[in-house]
Amino acid sequence: MPKKRTGLGKGLDALIPGSDSASRGVRQLPVEAIRPNPRQPRTRFQPEDLEELAASIREHGVIQPLIVTRGPEPGQYTLIAGERRLQAARQAGLKRVPAILREASEQELLELALIENVQRADLNPLETAEAYRQLREDFGLSHEEIARRVGKSRSAVTNTLRLLEAPPSVQQAVLEGDISEGHARALLGLPTPQAQAAALQTVLAKGLTVRQTEDLVRKLKGERPASRRKAEPSPALRDIEARLRARLGTKVSLKHGKKGGTITLHYYSEEELEALLARLLD
Repeated sequence: MPKKRTGLGKGLDALIPGSDSASRGVRQLPVEAIRPNPRQPRTRFQPEDLEELAASIREHGVIQPLIVTRGPEPGQYTLIAGERRLQAARQAGLKRVPAILREASEQELLELALIENVQRADLNPLETAEAYRQLREDFGLSHEEIARRVGKSRSAVTNTLRLLEAPPSVQQAVLEGDISEGHARALLGLPTPQAQAAALQTVLAKGLTVRQTEDLVRKLKGERPASRRKAEPSPALRDIEARLRARLGTKVSLKHGKKGGTITLHYYSEEELEALLARLLD
């Protein structure tokens, strides 16, 4: 059983110092000397998002330093945090990028890399589920401990992990973005993988919403459909969220109603807040 750790509940705060010491510790490293973290849970990056970030980097540079540790070879580094920024910097043609070098144990590096991606990025739900699985199986963390580290509820962690129980066709549909996590969870209500895969074809063919998928599952199980609830956010709102997320480099949540709405910007450290303010005020 892996040894339980303390001090990692705040994610990258364990490795990132205050702004004054951080600015003194920033160094310019060759882009080609930084290798991606082999445990990076995010397997897909939207080309349009990377291009928008690359365009911003061409104009303003990399505002928030990457976090790296020493690699296996002299002069080489392994990325802890900043995979999307590193890819965009390469795309922008940068030869060097600002980075903060940190020393940490191998387990801490792997754990923090997973936590950083789950907290900040818009991981695909299946990528998030796989990251949770690694935290659970590789580091012996309970659902409660994972939830505390990534700032989610225990039930949210448990529900996301259930995606790994779905048949391959459903998992692939989530990974491709053809259906949402809500669709997949609804399909998991059917008793067999074969029934779930068959229902998926109906969902895709008819373009069913999550609510309609839940009703389909109830119908297939011989249950009475539930009363209607509030609709999911429209594709247009999701598109706006994605564009803001790519532009600002952080998670963005929109809520829209008849009389207006709200925009929520998420950050996870003082450095991220300062970088976000710089983008907003530029």
